Amino acid sequence: MKGDERILGDTEFVLSILSEAEERLERGYELKRKGYDLRRLEERVEELLRVQRRVLYSRGRTKEQVEARSLFCYWAVREPGLTNTSIGRTLGISQPAVGYAVRRGEALARERRFSLER
Repeated sequence: MKGDERILGDTEFVLSILSEAEERLERGYELKRKGYDLRRLEERVEELLRVQRRVLYSRGRTKEQVEARSLFCYWAVREPGLTNTSIGRTLGISQPAVGYAVRRGEALARERRFSLER
């Protein structure tokens, strides 16, 4: 690979970023192939947190709602690679709120050892 190291950094750094991006893209395709769409993500959140679908879409800041939306946002953005904007529109929250939810969801998934796939 050829490039200007003053702009992008050294070759090793650029290759690692490209490799990471390719892995994420492949992961997204794999999940889509397995049928993981937004509805399936919703179902997984409902199953793990024992909440109803309406909890994800209702307004409010109860612990139950925050945890459900956070986990949903984390998986929707990090796994199939949907944008914060599209998830925000789906849930009726702002793009920055999705970003915060992704971080909370990541911590929640790690803490409780939740996995998207069964």
